[in-house]
This record gives sequence, C-alpha cells and structure tokens, in this order.
Amino acid sequence: MFHGKHAVGSLDRAAAWAGVSLDPAKRDQLAGFATWLASEGAETGGIGPDETGRIVDRHVADSLTFAAAWSAAPKRLLDVGAGVGLPGIPLAIVYPETAVTLLDRSERRCVLARRAARVLGLQNVAVEQSDIDQMRTLWPAIVFRGSLRPDRALTVATPRLESGGCAVVGLSRSTEPVSLPDPPSGTVIDVLSTGHGVLDSPAWLLRMTRTDSRTKDGNPA
Repeated sequence: MFHGKHAVGSLDRAAAWAGVSLDPAKRDQLAGFATWLASEGAETGGIGPDETGRIVDRHVADSLTFAAAWSAAPKRLLDVGAGVGLPGIPLAIVYPETAVTLLDRSERRCVLARRAARVLGLQNVAVEQSDIDQMRTLWPAIVFRGSLRPDRALTVATPRLESGGCAVVGLSRSTEPVSLPDPPSGTVIDVLSTGHGVLDSPAWLLRMTRTDSRTKDGNPA
C-alpha cells in the first residue's frame, strides 16, 4: 500500500535530511508501519480517520526528522506520550541498535503500540504504561511529538536527561514558532527546521541539550 515511488521518496527525503540511511529492509518496515497505521491503527482509533491519506508524510516521514537531533544513534531513547508509536517506532526502525521505550498513560494505546511492534518484528521496542512524572531513570534521548506543550516538555525532560543528552520536541508544521520557552538551568536549546521540500510543509523541532554534569543519583555535580 505504501511502497510506491511517492511514499519511498518522502521517506528518503526525510531520512536524508535527518542524516540517517535507509536500506530496502528499513524502507519495507517503515512502509509496513504506515500500512498498519492506515488499517488497524485507524480502525482502533490510534490515529484519526482523516489522517489515512497522508500517513507517510505527516506521521512516518515526520517522525524520521527527529533523528536530526543526534550525530550518532543514542543507546536508549524514551518516547513520551508515544500513542501508537510516533515517533518512537520509525526511530526504532532506523536505529535497530537503540533500545526504544514507548511511554503512554493509556492502556489501550499501549496495547496497540505493542501490537505494532510485534507485527513489525521489532526486538528493540518496549512499551510501558506510565506517566513521565513517575520515571526516575536518566536517558540520553527523549522525544515528545505533540504529547506536551514545549515548556512542560522541557521541564519534565531536564531532570531525566543524562549529561550531554538531548530532548526533542515537535513544534509545528507550516507555521514558524514565534516564541520559545526559556531553557532550563544547565541546558541549551536550539531549533531545527526542515525548510521546504523535505516534507509536504516545513516542520520545526526544538532541541534541548543538557550541558551540566550529573552525579550517579541524577543530581547536578
């Protein structure tokens, strides 16, 4: 269903912009995820019924752009408010050596995310039903795609980032953000923009990097 030239071109452009490579096996898995979203994902309410016609660009390729935040694949990645696996599952596909945890408060969405990971044969994906406020582990990478307001996302991510780790927050499609939250103490922020020609409209991502050192218990050194 999503193996045509248009779909492959959208995935390749997003991956190239993000600095990751797609081999045929990864393209097939990404197309398989798009097919699952359009069928079981849509039928069970994992995505809106109006989204099925633009799944590749608006959801799967869009998720790949989050990979632009890292110069190398992180060892572990936490997707907060992952829903049915966006952006975590596409990132798990392009980063097969990265342990990806999909975090969501909804039991139904967690069941669907586990189902998607099983269908795709992803061994590097774990799904956890919980709230970010309950997490005490430090992470090298945390992503938020529409799950929290940017200021709230930065606030909850800061104490859960390793030194040098970064959090990525999806900001907007089509409209350039006019203001940004202040960076929390011990962090720096910057904005990544796809510009035109990568997705069907420009997209902006907010990246926050933890710059201070951390002790083993997670407190600033």
